[in-house]
Amino acid sequence: MKHAKIDPFLERIMWDRLITIADETVNSLVRTSFSMNVRDSYDLSCVIFDEFGRSVAQGTFSLPTFTGTAPQTLERMLERFPAATLQPGDVIVTNDPWIGTGHLYDINICRPIFVGERLIGFVMSITHLPDTGGMGMSSLAREIHEEGLIIPIQKIVSAGVPNDGLFEMIRANVRVADQVIGDVNANIICTDVGARSTIEFCAEYGLSTLSEFSELVIERTDRAMKAGLDALPSGTYAHAIDIEGVDGDVHLEIRVTKSNDEVFVDFENCSAQLAYGLNCPLCYTRAVAYYALKCLLAPDLPNNAGTFSRVHVRAPEKSVLNPVWPAATGARHTIGHFVFALIMGALQKALPDRVVTEMGMMNVFNVFGTHRDGTSLATLFFLTGGFGALKGWDGRAAIPGPGNMVAISTEVWEDLSSTTIVSRRIRPDSGGVGEFTGGPGLTVEMANTTGHDLIVAFLGLRTRFAAAGMFDGGTGALRRFEIDGAPVDGKGRHVLKPGQVLTIIEAGGGGYGPAEKRPIEAILSDIDRGYVTPRFAEATYPAYRRHAAEAPVAG
Repeated sequence: MKHAKIDPFLERIMWDRLITIADETVNSLVRTSFSMNVRDSYDLSCVIFDEFGRSVAQGTFSLPTFTGTAPQTLERMLERFPAATLQPGDVIVTNDPWIGTGHLYDINICRPIFVGERLIGFVMSITHLPDTGGMGMSSLAREIHEEGLIIPIQKIVSAGVPNDGLFEMIRANVRVADQVIGDVNANIICTDVGARSTIEFCAEYGLSTLSEFSELVIERTDRAMKAGLDALPSGTYAHAIDIEGVDGDVHLEIRVTKSNDEVFVDFENCSAQLAYGLNCPLCYTRAVAYYALKCLLAPDLPNNAGTFSRVHVRAPEKSVLNPVWPAATGARHTIGHFVFALIMGALQKALPDRVVTEMGMMNVFNVFGTHRDGTSLATLFFLTGGFGALKGWDGRAAIPGPGNMVAISTEVWEDLSSTTIVSRRIRPDSGGVGEFTGGPGLTVEMANTTGHDLIVAFLGLRTRFAAAGMFDGGTGALRRFEIDGAPVDGKGRHVLKPGQVLTIIEAGGGGYGPAEKRPIEAILSDIDRGYVTPRFAEATYPAYRRHAAEAPVAG
């Protein structure tokens, strides 16, 4: 069946079917993974490509940043192992930050899909490993070699035969080897599930290769993206922000230019490459830019190669958004996620009804130590600040952004970390005020009940620069970290002694529009839900002061 003969109704059915196959691949990955990073936080992506390396479909719960980096990863893999040299049963792997997702904690595993000896496509899975050795995920590494094991592009399986030497090397270099090897195998297994289902899909619809269908999907997506670009007037839009670094502030600037149905994103005047692990390789910078623009211009459009063909991203080499080897990049999201805020800020006047205010941001920290039973502990804890507000919508409380990872539940965390969550509650008065309010953050208290010292490595954002509002909306509250009530460095590495309590006080999102326009019904609902206190409402909202003054006096 050639794509020209596929009618629009069948095309939609086939596209949905392919997305379902990608979802099936994700489900297989989640159900066979060993670590809570994948099984509970969904720090993953699964993508299906045609035989030319063009993305066609992604799993619904895939991270947008991983979906954005995956096409380049496959391109680089095929430079190392050209398609003509691949065999059925081959599986390729890398965690190189410049080839993969921007830091070496994410493993990228790709399987070519064959029908007999004919290559018809590829399936790739990407997950965040629980450990890669070295000092672990941290802001403080000075170069990549301190951050852990680097896996160049290799075949981890050749013609169905596992590369035992590579597996042994991985096992010897990580703290929680069973979890790491278990997650690597889960990636390998899920790509086999995706490959088999894709073969069945092609057979059912009479396709000799995926490109017979992908050509149509990519062309249609490109047309839809072009139509989405019509909402953005031609011109150049700029924005700049400062954010916290390790030993000083980091400056970020952007210019977004719309011209001739294309968008050019330029990060010319950002800070230089840093001496610590905050650097963000261009692959990740580009992926976040793609995500932000898609949210604004075509939010309902499924991702594939046609989504981003009209978007061009540039950042100077040796800058913080395009560092060069051997820069440390472990905490690259602490810079890279602000690309989303930069684009929203740049386009707020052009697209005021679509932009979202700055967010409290995802909060990830690394935990190393020993369980109560004496076994090794190495994992990540995912929390989050409040989401930003939009015109017509309040920011949600404690929702990840920019991204769609899942904050780990108390029960899962306690069971798998040997620590105790003393309390976990909404932080009132932390969301930015406005006609539409920023989402509040959380306050979480975690006691070290392992009986051993724990190392906690923070990657804190929003500790000095609050989430900004838009159109006279207020800023969100800052994030804080405390041990036994004493403030500690939000990008530091600290020892949590047995019995000590770590408190994480999450940041709020920015507000949208002036507080004077927030109706009393919304303010009273905020108070009922514990999002704001009456005292804060009285100090902030004119409508509440009028309401309080008009309330009848008891007795």
